[in-house]
Amino acid sequence: MEFQLSGGTGVTALRDVNLSVEPGQFVSILGPSGCGKTTLLRVLAGLEHATNGRVSIAGGDDRKDGARVGMVFQRPILLPWRSILQNVLLPIQVTRRVTNADRARARTLLEMVGLEDFETRYPNQLSGGMQQRAAICRALITEPELLLLDEPFGALDAMTRDNLNVELNRIWRETGKTIILITHSIPEAVFLSERVLVMSHRPGRVVDDVDVPIGSTRTLDVLGMPAFNDTAAHLRAHFEVRA
Repeated sequence: MEFQLSGGTGVTALRDVNLSVEPGQFVSILGPSGCGKTTLLRVLAGLEHATNGRVSIAGGDDRKDGARVGMVFQRPILLPWRSILQNVLLPIQVTRRVTNADRARARTLLEMVGLEDFETRYPNQLSGGMQQRAAICRALITEPELLLLDEPFGALDAMTRDNLNVELNRIWRETGKTIILITHSIPEAVFLSERVLVMSHRPGRVVDDVDVPIGSTRTLDVLGMPAFNDTAAHLRAHFEVRA
């Protein structure tokens, strides 16, 4: 994956990235800043076009055969003049008329994340964590086959982030969605994922693929498990600065 800068200088963001994710799997991608993690996610989402190689999602070729992708960004990016329910329904509204079934689906999603009493509120009336939960509902409203998360909790305080990680684990188990998460947090990657991919410095490539052996149901108690700490230590070794 290459970009052209002003003056004709080329920058290679990704090189020889070859990975596969099984349906229903939760995979996190770790790597140093600037290694191409977000570029990879944007290619998967169809927001960037790979300069070489191929992306296949749910058997489709480059997302052309009906494979649907939902994406949650670092910020919720909710429209301030729309209610929470209206924000969740936005991806439907931009493609077709919203039906009563769509509204029922949106309310079910809001109930799933504990926002059933806030559907008529506006974004500025919700906390940052609540806004991000609404953004997850918006990404799920179209029933995507793949959910992409680009550091969705990075701007939140540690306690809210921990609670949302537990919530996200529950959402993943209840929906069975395939999820790929970009994060800079090793504990977050281990807590949420079945697999963690480690990327090198730019040009980014996958240098390790680590299974997380702590079961699918995650509560904050797993933070003290030896398997959790051993996996985190293994991943941390990739980023240690050696004298």
